[in-house]
Amino acid sequence: MAGLPGGRPRRDLDPVVSGPAATAGVFAELREQLTGAAREFGGDAVSGILSGLVDDVDRALREELEIFPVCHHSPASALAMARRLREKRPSVVYLELCEDLAPLLDELRNCRLPVALQAFAGELDGLPDAWAPLSVVAPITEASAEYQAISYALDTPGVELVLVDRSSDHVFQWDPRRETADGAGHETGNAEKAEKAADDDGALHGDSVGVEIGDLRPRFAELEAHLLHHGKVRHWSEWWDQYVEQPLTGAGYDTYRQVMVLIGSLFRRLRPEGDERHELDENRERYMWTRMREHLAATGTDPSACLYVCGAFHAASRVEQFGLASEAEPFDITPRTGTRWQYGLIPSSHSAIEAQFGLASGSVSIAAATWAKAVKRSGVKPFRLEGRNGAAKPAKGPVKGTKPGPGEDPPAADRLSGFLASPPALDDLDEAELLGWCVDIVRLARRNGYMASTADAIAVFETSVLLAGMRGRARPTPYDFQDAAITCIEKDAVPGRRDVRRLCEILLGGDRIGQVGYASLPPLARDVLDRLEPLGLDLEKRTIQRALLDLNAAPDLVPCSDLLWVLRRLLPEDAVRPIMGSRTLGERSIQESWDLAIGRNQRALVELGYEGVTVEQVLEQRLRRAVHDPKATAAVALRAVEDAVLYLGGRRIADELGARAVELLAAERTVDDAPEVLRRIRRLLAHYRATEPELPGWCRSFVTAGYAHYCTLLPTAFLDEDAGVRQVAAMLGFLFGMESLALSLGCDHAQLELAVRQSHPEAPAKVALLWAATSQLGLMPLAELRGRCDELLANPLVVPAFPHYMSGFVQALEPAPTLAPLVVEVMSKAFARLPDEVLLPWLPQLITTLREHARELVPVLVREAARTFPATLDAVDSWVPPWERSAPPAAHAAPAAPGPVSTLLVGNPAACDAVATLLGHPAEWTATADDAYQEVVALVGRHSGSPDAVAALLAV
Repeated sequence: MAGLPGGRPRRDLDPVVSGPAATAGVFAELREQLTGAAREFGGDAVSGILSGLVDDVDRALREELEIFPVCHHSPASALAMARRLREKRPSVVYLELCEDLAPLLDELRNCRLPVALQAFAGELDGLPDAWAPLSVVAPITEASAEYQAISYALDTPGVELVLVDRSSDHVFQWDPRRETADGAGHETGNAEKAEKAADDDGALHGDSVGVEIGDLRPRFAELEAHLLHHGKVRHWSEWWDQYVEQPLTGAGYDTYRQVMVLIGSLFRRLRPEGDERHELDENRERYMWTRMREHLAATGTDPSACLYVCGAFHAASRVEQFGLASEAEPFDITPRTGTRWQYGLIPSSHSAIEAQFGLASGSVSIAAATWAKAVKRSGVKPFRLEGRNGAAKPAKGPVKGTKPGPGEDPPAADRLSGFLASPPALDDLDEAELLGWCVDIVRLARRNGYMASTADAIAVFETSVLLAGMRGRARPTPYDFQDAAITCIEKDAVPGRRDVRRLCEILLGGDRIGQVGYASLPPLARDVLDRLEPLGLDLEKRTIQRALLDLNAAPDLVPCSDLLWVLRRLLPEDAVRPIMGSRTLGERSIQESWDLAIGRNQRALVELGYEGVTVEQVLEQRLRRAVHDPKATAAVALRAVEDAVLYLGGRRIADELGARAVELLAAERTVDDAPEVLRRIRRLLAHYRATEPELPGWCRSFVTAGYAHYCTLLPTAFLDEDAGVRQVAAMLGFLFGMESLALSLGCDHAQLELAVRQSHPEAPAKVALLWAATSQLGLMPLAELRGRCDELLANPLVVPAFPHYMSGFVQALEPAPTLAPLVVEVMSKAFARLPDEVLLPWLPQLITTLREHARELVPVLVREAARTFPATLDAVDSWVPPWERSAPPAAHAAPAAPGPVSTLLVGNPAACDAVATLLGHPAEWTATADDAYQEVVALVGRHSGSPDAVAALLAV
């Protein structure tokens, strides 16, 4: 045949044809009919396409290595595969699947399908770091041809299974931008997955890149729209089920093979120009043919005893390396990068597969139901891995009615002409099946809140038959039934969580969710399950289970509690959720209650196993990575220290992370994280003071470095518009709160005083904050600060900005909590003195300003106001504000008897002399304690404002 590549003659043992001569005219009549019709109606272009389709089918059939075309998750493909494997009994099966996933296949014995093979890489070498982490998944269902091939190869002695597709590393090497979508064994994009994965079960694969065998879908949008329109269906999955899946389920092997190659060739030829995946497709095909030829050359296996399982799209390949007789140079396979890949099994589900590959909702569940019915009706015994839950032991030796190995088959006849010329055989109406569906869907609907009745069941039955007739079929399909149920039962609103479409999916098979068996879990996951065994719960179940821990009555449960808190830190939020109990610095619960959904989050637990052997090791590695990240800050490092103290214990890792926190703080040039830094270092210092004899070295270094660092940045932060009031207040809180410790460690108080004197803010809130800091340092008396506030209230030009001043004063409660009475006083004066026309527009601005900038400090203000104002309504009329009370002159105060303080000081003059000498004052004493007391009274009289200030401070 012109234009077809040459090849050596086929062997007589070929199961399909015995040689080129025998097949040269097999499709001659069909080719002539198609080209004649094309020339009459469509011209030479259409003629070339139709003739090319026949050429592709002929070429695939003439190949010495038998090619088995498949479609992903197709019951027809799985059924044909089971039949062919029992007939041919190949000794080598080549499978289109990532070659580095081969070691995982035997672990499928311990799993409940569907599950997904996963390759995971957290740290990249040779690939852009921004892509990390990388994940590739290949879902496996029982109603798939690949599972039949895997089961046959693993449970049949002497059979070798060889995965020939590119490795997981090459998936990202060849597609660096990851802009692929669903295709023939292609990866699907994350955008589509995110739209489809709307629930937990649909998101089991996460953002992994999916690979599958034989995804057959038109890449020409107009072609798909044309097929859906004329097929009177809504989705491609429905069209495929009606026009390909159902007719091929009961077809012979020759018919199945020729039709699948024809469809693959059609979709391959009718694709838009400039298809970005064209080169990727052909490189994959070159890769697979190169791997198969290498294996055959290395083992000397007879090609007639082999079977090549690939997507129908690749069966119609036209690359130069196609076929064993090709004389083209082998494809140059690039080496893998230095990225270290981890491999494991993760649970999958029907909805996750649909979301991953853009299938219609419920299509995989319908395919599973179709597979079960087809197996029962055809009598074909499918292959199942021995040892899997619910799997029967495989048959040993030849099956009755089959040959034990490759044998001579008659030449293949032209099955395409009859298949294309005749309409599909219509199944008769199965009234019993349809009635069962209708009754069950009404029962489910009533359970889920719908007001459905027997009349609705009758309406669903009649509508299903009507829709099937309108769509050219006598027997309603599950898609017809689903449309009818939605039309008749779902009125205007969904009363519960599930709509009728979801109820139909549950009825027709449900969203089956797989599970990875204990023996196939990574060591870390098994270690977690073993350590939580004292809880007495079956944590492999997907249900939420309640665990009650009385740590006083059962001290042996303390390790379980520690592990649960670590899992709480590492796993998703809903996997391990505390109901009662908490863990903070210096606090341990005596009773705890947990909601555990570890079985539902099995994938996350498996992926933890890629990072280490125990969860403690994984947490330690993650904390180290967090503090050494280029974007790490001192706040991040302090949080890591806190997590290390809470979950890991010991001082080694905490000291290491704390030293890193000191380095990060000294290198920071902004104060954005100052509030968090202050909050965390306060907690850590309080913890170490309560539990350790002395502070760790990194804590002392952090305080001294922070004191010098914030003193240096303080003048700039007061002027910087990007630095908020809250950040500046946190800096001052650090400086004033840690000053005593910093001075004891060698810091100089003059640094802080100079930093405050050099600050000249312009924003009202920061001006108020500076006044408070100046007062706290003793550079501004409280009376002067009160006078400045009174001037602000008296100035009508400043009144609109007064809420910002109040925000600054409230923020000043962080570094100077003793100013709370003054803040209450100033706010009270504002409410008392400002007229309504000024106060009413001013109040909303005050509230919003305080909410935005001082939310956490408002309770301090409220408590101080509660201490200041009267507690009862009757006391309001006679109440006089403390700041308006006039204290009696000290000169008229009646002298009292000497107190114990003066007696103590006079009785121990040596200590007082030492302090006076240290401060540079002469040590002069009066004769008696009475004389000392009189001097104190005289001193108070000369400075009468001090007692008033103390009284106001103490609210006396």
